[in-house]
Amino acid sequence: MDALAPFWQALGWPLCRLLLGLAAGLLLANVLEALRWTRHLARLAAPLARVAHLRQVAGAAFALAFVSPASANGLLADRYDAGELSRRELMLANLFNSLPAFFTHTPTIFFMTWPVLGWPACIYVGLTLVAALLRTALTVLAARHLLPPPPPAPPLPTGAQPAFALRSALHKAGRRFMARLPRLVLFTVPVYVIMFLLQRQGIFSAAETWLAQHMDWLSFLKPQAMSIIVLHLAAELGAALGAAGSLLQAGGLDAHDVVLALMVGNILSTPMRAIRHQLPAYAGFFRPALAIRLIVANQGLRAASMVLVTLAYVLCYG
Repeated sequence: MDALAPFWQALGWPLCRLLLGLAAGLLLANVLEALRWTRHLARLAAPLARVAHLRQVAGAAFALAFVSPASANGLLADRYDAGELSRRELMLANLFNSLPAFFTHTPTIFFMTWPVLGWPACIYVGLTLVAALLRTALTVLAARHLLPPPPPAPPLPTGAQPAFALRSALHKAGRRFMARLPRLVLFTVPVYVIMFLLQRQGIFSAAETWLAQHMDWLSFLKPQAMSIIVLHLAAELGAALGAAGSLLQAGGLDAHDVVLALMVGNILSTPMRAIRHQLPAYAGFFRPALAIRLIVANQGLRAASMVLVTLAYVLCYG
């Protein structure tokens, strides 16, 4: 048992947490859909969804993503499987959710960066917010151009639902959840285990080392900033923040250099982030090929928006 403890800590427990989170998100999405509360959620994002020519379910997923991005993906996957969304609509609806998904992680990012960096944390988080707003604006423009106006939504029901209707809706949600749960486990577990084994074999470390050794084109950054970027690639945001805080306090870098290094590290870590974190989560809701397409579109747009915001920051500062 002692020999298995490291595997449980490194693989078993994180995988269980991921599965529980995805299952909770899927169950919430099924309950909201069965009770037809998604139509009320859709009203919150209705003006923006109408501009984008997106269906009511996309507006509901947008509002739901502020609370649970997994639930939003579960809702979109359910409606796509039911034939209510085309692949193009699904792709654009998923991109539409980038802003609320960003807000779910913003408090964590801010309270990680503020104690270490102080006021430069506001600049860094503000730039990532501008990038998220830019992604949403580009998605709305693209959807309006690519999609025809959706059919009018049915009127919302009035009055309270009777008890038997609530029981029937919850029973329907339970049936849907149990039907989808095996697929969620079947696809998520192998993908997560493969990612774990690749990491144990040093594949990700080798890729990160290669990237770190081929960054001569980042000569516009001070040499001290390279350590922040390398740590961002190798050990996620926490280690990069530690290096950034140390360099900032020692005077090796100023606030502008630190923010720029964190933005560049964020951009360069996009492929690793997509493979490590998004692929296991998306594989639980969408078929592997579709999940990869959604992730490529999502992370590609994210990286592009971050590049544009970073360039604008460099130009404005200069």
